[in-house]
Formats: sequence, C-alpha cells, structure tokens
Amino acid sequence: MTKLKLGPLPDDKPVKVTLELPAPLHRDLIEYGRLLADAGNPPIEPARLIVPMLERFIATDRGFAKAKRQASSAKPRKDSESALRN
Repeated sequence: MTKLKLGPLPDDKPVKVTLELPAPLHRDLIEYGRLLADAGNPPIEPARLIVPMLERFIATDRGFAKAKRQASSAKPRKDSESALRN
C-alpha cells in the first residue's frame, strides 16, 4: 500500500466551503482520495481532504510553530495580569 502523509479521516460532519481550485490540483486531490480510500470503498471526495491536509500542513510547519510560540510568549496572560493587579 502507498504510504501517504495524510492518515484516516475522522467521520465528522462535513463543512461546506466554496473556493476555486486549479484543475491540476483538483485532479491530484481526486487521485489522493482514490489512493487514501480503503480497498473496495469509493474514493474520498476532494472537499473532505482539504481541511485535514491544511491541519497537517500547519502542524508540521516548524517556522509557523516557532512564530506561534514566540507570539504567545510575547503576549501577557490574562491570569498573570489579574494576579499583578491584586
């Protein structure tokens, strides 16, 4: 079986999103959905792949994680502000 970066999709209620995709990207999503589907099951619709792919991309983006940590450490926490006032 092909090892794909995206694992099994949770059985969640789909959210409707409207966007335009370039034709080659849409074809690749169709193929990815075909490869990701279990044998004997229909391919996974491209729209169901977009959110998990974006989540995976963000989760594995080291630059984003570092910037996010730096931004959160630069912001004072509300709990800390309350303690300082008292």
